Amino acid sequence: MQITINDYNLQNLETFTQILKKDASTLINEALEFYFQEQQKKLLQKNIADENALTNLDYDEFWEGVEIE
Repeated sequence: MQITINDYNLQNLETFTQILKKDASTLINEALEFYFQEQQKKLLQKNIADENALTNLDYDEFWEGVEIE
């Protein structure tokens, strides 16, 4: 696998390795973990929104006419 990092991100990586006193691999792994968590949240929210779009009935409309004895 070959990964290319643009100049801006490379400069930030070098800066933050010094500030946080962590090696570049650790910072990259932490950043990727954060990124993947955020993407999973977005996908979950999208799936929930898509499921909610399947019904356009509100609570009252859904239960209208149902009698519980």
